[in-house]
Amino acid sequence: MKNKAIFMSGTNHMVWKEVPMPTVKDNDVLIKVEVVGICGSDVHYYQHGRIGDFIVNGDFILGHECAGEVIEVGSDVKNLKVGDRVALEPGKTCGKCEFCKTGRYNLCPSVEFFATPPFHGVLTNYVAHPEDMCFKLPENVSSTEGALVEPLAVGLHATSIGDVKLGDTVVIYGSGCIGLVSLLASKARGASKIIVIDVLDNRLETALKLGATHVVNPKQSDVVQTIMEITDGKGAEVVIETAGAVVTVKQTVDLLKIGGTIVLVGMTPVDEIEFNFMKLMGKEGVIKPIFRYRNLYPVAINAIASGAINVKDIVSHEFDFNDTKEAFDFVVKNAKDLVKGVINIK
Repeated sequence: MKNKAIFMSGTNHMVWKEVPMPTVKDNDVLIKVEVVGICGSDVHYYQHGRIGDFIVNGDFILGHECAGEVIEVGSDVKNLKVGDRVALEPGKTCGKCEFCKTGRYNLCPSVEFFATPPFHGVLTNYVAHPEDMCFKLPENVSSTEGALVEPLAVGLHATSIGDVKLGDTVVIYGSGCIGLVSLLASKARGASKIIVIDVLDNRLETALKLGATHVVNPKQSDVVQTIMEITDGKGAEVVIETAGAVVTVKQTVDLLKIGGTIVLVGMTPVDEIEFNFMKLMGKEGVIKPIFRYRNLYPVAINAIASGAINVKDIVSHEFDFNDTKEAFDFVVKNAKDLVKGVINIK
């Protein structure tokens, strides 16, 4: 079997290479990759070569949202077999540190996460991964949906940390993939009003189709005034920031209901920003940042399989593996037309 991979080689450039087949350890399974989602972090690395302290050095394989078929199992694998389709949770953790042992493995300082330098991603034909980080997909869940389990886990984590409850009003900044899965997770948890804010009308239209009760475009109306009108001057119990913009992070406190919770998901381009903590204190509000997710792949898969959460309608564009560079260039240049792109490897 030949294993082909596409590497970013400097910013805005990609090259094809034939790479060795992965080594399958005793507890590993070998996966024939079928679908890979194009994440905003992938695009950021492609354009800028770094995200914060994570710097791409040399040729690098992108992609961490994926699903595929098991074609070989290690000698100690017990729960998966050849032919199973699986969604891959992209982080391999040490299993020994205090964070792993207390169930907060997303905080493991030794994590090896797909497409986070120096660890290559999954834009390749075959990848080996630990059995316990590969989750079987039911027959009624497609591999495309399987690739979206990863971002859905982020949305589930955000709404869990924010404690979105039945009847709550939730404001979500950003209607990219993470904003939309946060919308879907809020809806599944019973939120009565879900207000999504974005400057791109095509994404706001998708938000409405997925269950947003209101959308706001800051280019067309004053955000704070509009949301206060929608909420009778009270604000939202939970404000989820996924846009990663300085102005939206600062504005979260203005939309927060007294006693409410702000969940920070998006990463801003600068490390330090001004924030009105006095207003937050006056509301006895809470800020809760999140980092990825933990223990949520089975929940996400079950929610998709049951029909409780519909992720497939997030996908607006599909590309062939051979057109990966063109796909990334399209995403970079056509944000106003794209919601979520995936690459079909099979």
